[in-house]
Amino acid sequence: MSINNERRRFFAGAAAATATAVAASAVSRVAMAALPEPVLQAKPDTMPPLAPSTGRPYNPVVTLNGWTLPWRMNNGVKEFHLVAEPVVREMAPGFKANMWGYNGQSPGPTIEVVEGDRVRIFVTNKLPEHTSVHWHGQRLPNGMDGVSGLTQPAIPVGKTFVYEFVARRPGTFMYHPHADEMTQMAMGMMGFWITHPKAKHPLIDEVDRDFVFLLNAYDIDPGSMTPKIMTMTDFNLWSWNSRVFPGIDTLNVRKGDKVRIRMGNLTMTNHPIHLHGHEFVVTGTDGGPTPKSTRWHEVTTDVAVGQMRQIEFLADEEGDWAFHCHKSHHTMNAMGHDVPTMIGVDHRGLIKKLQKAVPDYMVMGERGMADMGEMEMEIPENTAPMMTGTGPFGPVEMGGMFSMLKVRKNQKPGDYKDPGWYKHPAGTVAYEWTGALPDPARPRAGSKAMPAVSSGPVTQVQIRKPSGHAGH
Repeated sequence: MSINNERRRFFAGAAAATATAVAASAVSRVAMAALPEPVLQAKPDTMPPLAPSTGRPYNPVVTLNGWTLPWRMNNGVKEFHLVAEPVVREMAPGFKANMWGYNGQSPGPTIEVVEGDRVRIFVTNKLPEHTSVHWHGQRLPNGMDGVSGLTQPAIPVGKTFVYEFVARRPGTFMYHPHADEMTQMAMGMMGFWITHPKAKHPLIDEVDRDFVFLLNAYDIDPGSMTPKIMTMTDFNLWSWNSRVFPGIDTLNVRKGDKVRIRMGNLTMTNHPIHLHGHEFVVTGTDGGPTPKSTRWHEVTTDVAVGQMRQIEFLADEEGDWAFHCHKSHHTMNAMGHDVPTMIGVDHRGLIKKLQKAVPDYMVMGERGMADMGEMEMEIPENTAPMMTGTGPFGPVEMGGMFSMLKVRKNQKPGDYKDPGWYKHPAGTVAYEWTGALPDPARPRAGSKAMPAVSSGPVTQVQIRKPSGHAGH
């Protein structure tokens, strides 16, 4: 069933619940306590913004490769229903993973509320073990903080618990378990929470497009489907909302739009997120909107573990602009960590001998790793290729945490469809030079800029590639 049909069913149920609430004296407490119907999503597509039809108005966000959870109003309380359950997440076309998530997806749906809303969240546990939900960054009663054993008993298998609190401050937040956290978060249990301001806010500007996504990482062996939960550093799949490029949707905007992008990091390392073609300012963090006196223009912002960052910019340069983590290993897929550097190693004599015994043997890394993006090398089923994705000029040679900001002057307001590849005006694309080359200007040996080096014995340096990702 499509999400639109699910939403229609949900709001039909909400209307019936409201009618029941009006005649509360005629029904039992059990009938009044009926749970809102859970809404599920099976597709990994970026769903349109969910405009509020009940409650206070706000400008909705767009969750990259995700969606917003519908709610019902019950006597002035905004009610949601989260279902913690095993899911199958398509991380890229043809590549799926067994994960744990909420309401059919990992990450779970984004929850959007307005400052001052009283919120009630029903959480049903369909996992094979107990769980809880921590509302990361919220101000709330201690008993609603979601730390199993400390502030509440864990939610047993098959049971439903209720969290209720007032969304006290506007900002960008997350939710995730605080029960067997190593397993449950490694399996993909997380989601985004947005609290919109109730009125015009001096530190929160209105924007035309508001995107959200979570940074996450997994260790999934080629050919398998289930993350290895004991991994601490050597992850091989770096993702945004559990999608890897080229499976990550593009961020499509109209030229002149003011754009906000909110990012939360629930991986085991930091991520310097870099945008091409534009400068942005960091307008929000875990603590809420940043004072304007602390803002300056950047093209890269580091998002540390457990943090949120909210950036804003004017999309005033047309084109298809890369948007990615600047750690180079985080823009690759299914990479191996114990592979030696083979650059410069001449395989010509060896490869003929090896191919007699192993006909399909291929040389890897002799001239760098770019060849890997072009090889049609046979890989196990259900494996994401290491570097893939093709642009209008050839292989992009990227994977993992990579997407594009697509800015178009003819993109209609509110239209989030992919406009296709940018058509560059004549004379604006880098090209091969075939004319004469001037002699390069070089400092004269022995000058102050380049002092002469005394002759002596030649020292050769042997370089060995690190085998792990310690500190990475």
